[in-house]
Amino acid sequence: MNFKQMTYFVAVAEELHFGRAAERLDMAQPPLSRQIKQIEEELEATLFNRGRSAITLTQAGEKLLERSKSILAQLDDTKLEIRRLGQGAEGRLRIGFVGSATYGIVPSIIKSFRATYPLVNMNLIPLNNAQLQRQLVSRMIDVAFARPALSDSEFAMKKLVDEDLLIAVPDTMEIGTGRTTNLDMLAEHNLILYPEYPRPSYADMVLKACKDAGYDVPNRVFTMDLQTALSLVAIGEGVCVVPASVGSATRNGIRFMRITPEIGRTAVSINYRLDEQGVHVQNFVKVAQSVARKLT
Repeated sequence: MNFKQMTYFVAVAEELHFGRAAERLDMAQPPLSRQIKQIEEELEATLFNRGRSAITLTQAGEKLLERSKSILAQLDDTKLEIRRLGQGAEGRLRIGFVGSATYGIVPSIIKSFRATYPLVNMNLIPLNNAQLQRQLVSRMIDVAFARPALSDSEFAMKKLVDEDLLIAVPDTMEIGTGRTTNLDMLAEHNLILYPEYPRPSYADMVLKACKDAGYDVPNRVFTMDLQTALSLVAIGEGVCVVPASVGSATRNGIRFMRITPEIGRTAVSINYRLDEQGVHVQNFVKVAQSVARKLT
């Protein structure tokens, strides 16, 4: 018995009249009667007591009606669920991001996407650039917020925002009362860099920016991530070059200062596979670009 035959049976079982059931199904009565007879022969059970003036369900018919209505309801629910998944209104999206991105544009993108697609479950996974690349290749994540971008011929990349570089210093450091400083201060202090590995990384970008500005960093301390680097700054272990968005959040024990002259900028990008066909990723990228346009 197929789904169409099940629909025929339910119509007759609910109407208990072949004529009314045929009218409800928009078909002639003889082919409907033949379909019911075929179902009974296939199931080897009589489903209807056929009297002169009325028909009633047998016990087998009552059980089949109960099961058929449940199955057809599940089928309708499944069709609706698949349709909503296909439209991107429901489902799952796995989002990888570098830690520093949470200070800037990424929270606004997440909020905007959640407001537009409230039934999509977002898994947020903090990773460094190397991990983002590996997991995007292996399809363990769907999109990646990287700094500055992931370099791979299989990826598409959309730059979202450019940021200045600031320097985070301990609030106990005596460097004047202004909001700017220069690279000469690094001669007397450790430059805290992250991540320590894998390389190349954001640390190498900072070192290159300093070198291009004519300053070769003498005292280097490597750590694993931004949060650890800021904690080391707060206790006076050195200074750290960070994206401007990191400086937008106050943090005990730290002052954020502009570097003069500027040593460079850093970008946040959204990255995804070129062969990605999922509508969730397409919708998310559109939201991310829309938010980026508004913020910039």
